[in-house]
Amino acid sequence: MLITNTNFIDDKKLEVLGLVTGSTVQSKHMGRDIAAGFKTMVGGELRGYTEMLEDARKEAISRMVAAATALEADAIVAVMFSSSTVAQGAAEILAYGTAVKFK
Repeated sequence: MLITNTNFIDDKKLEVLGLVTGSTVQSKHMGRDIAAGFKTMVGGELRGYTEMLEDARKEAISRMVAAATALEADAIVAVMFSSSTVAQGAAEILAYGTAVKFK
């Protein structure tokens, strides 16, 4: 599945199939959350959260691709991400774009 953040694909005419989304909510283990709290006092990267968000992005993309595949899409264009805090230590990652078929 071709995935791009542009609204077009060079040399392709596109038929719009519709919006596709994929999301996940993830949290860290309480012990790591406490360790991250201490880390915020001294500064630096919160690697546990970086890893959590990377995993969440991958899962959201996978679910978005599954939605596009169900529509028999050839590609997803105009892909974007959104994130929000659901609870302390838990974040939702949403991937969304437009499923298209090549004409």
